[in-house]
Amino acid sequence: MTVLTTERLVLREMDEADLDDLAELLGDPEVMRYYPRPKTRAETLEWIGVNRRRYREHGHGLWTLRLRDGDAFAGDCGLTIQHVDGVDELELGYHVVPGLQRTGLATEGARACRDWARDILGARRVIAIIHPDNIASQRVAQNVGLTLEKRTSDYGPGTEVLIFAMSL
Repeated sequence: MTVLTTERLVLREMDEADLDDLAELLGDPEVMRYYPRPKTRAETLEWIGVNRRRYREHGHGLWTLRLRDGDAFAGDCGLTIQHVDGVDELELGYHVVPGLQRTGLATEGARACRDWARDILGARRVIAIIHPDNIASQRVAQNVGLTLEKRTSDYGPGTEVLIFAMSL
């Protein structure tokens, strides 16, 4: 089901038919270098199920990114609820396939999700949780209007992350 469209992208709910594309994306060591490790195919299938549950329970999750011109898989982007420093926060997340990085697609998708959060969900705030070394992701967050709010190690054991945030 299509959720959003932008000038170059279609964002739609992911399903099992996306497994090959998502497993390649989330299994790529370069794409996942700021995560504990790349996902296996089985973990990716489970992750699709988690997002499908999020759609049912919250009305949102991470959605697949597809190019409007030709329908090629471009990545994922969307909104998830994350527990940070004792508070549930609406996080804006994104991954773009390596061959399409540095083309503005992450920013384009993230802007659409930010606006959807404000206009459809009535959200008053979004955050992005970013590894301190992930400069590209920090740029995307800044390009959509988020600013560095704090560093925290409460997100996961032994993990320090940056929290970028924006009031909507």
